[in-house]
Amino acid sequence: MRVVIDRFEGKYAVCEKEDRELINIERNKLPATAKEGDVLIIDGEEVKLDKTETEARQRKVEKLAGDLWE
Repeated sequence: MRVVIDRFEGKYAVCEKEDRELINIERNKLPATAKEGDVLIIDGEEVKLDKTETEARQRKVEKLAGDLWE
């Protein structure tokens, strides 16, 4: 399953699933470098950063923001 970190609240990362449902994941289960906007891959108990998808989403957001100013 893939999720995106929406925000942090206390000891939890609030993450959005592909169907827009929000779930909480304990911060201590995340990679140490995880931050808001990062895409995570959850496989059972293992949680990994999906750097490729995170970078692709960041480029898309930057393009959309750039298009607003043109």
